[in-house]
Amino acid sequence: MADKSSFTPEEWKAVLASPMLAGLAVTLAEPSGLWGMLKESMASANALMTAGKNPSASPLMKAILADMETSDGRTIAREEIKIDLSGKSPAEIKQEVIAKLGKVGQILDAKAPQEAPAFKSWLKYVADQVAEAASEGGVMGFGGTQVTDNEKATVDEVGKVLKVA
Repeated sequence: MADKSSFTPEEWKAVLASPMLAGLAVTLAEPSGLWGMLKESMASANALMTAGKNPSASPLMKAILADMETSDGRTIAREEIKIDLSGKSPAEIKQEVIAKLGKVGQILDAKAPQEAPAFKSWLKYVADQVAEAASEGGVMGFGGTQVTDNEKATVDEVGKVLKVA
């Protein structure tokens, strides 16, 4: 069973940031204003907390939750997802985030082959939960489209780059 010690420090940073990256990709697909962004961020955090506290959670998932519960762990994850934003559109940033998720998938396949399929499927689940968290195009959270075509396409991109259905 893989855990934090299965990865180099650089690899661990990427794996640790991966739940945030999965959610960020969807947020960038269809920016939904401050309230929507807050709902989407909470959906990502809730998916992490729920999975990490599940009694049957893998050592890898428990290690991620343990690190994310510390200030240092959250700082490391935030630093890992920082992207040079100057002059880039949300679509360009989203593609960089998707590429980073692809690298995480490769790391997991190499270093945690037993856990990789379930963990990568869970990352797609995080993206899906973020897509469903806030409706787009409504007024003050009412009406609008629950999951837009752009969000659906992004969830599919996340699945494709991670090689999960």
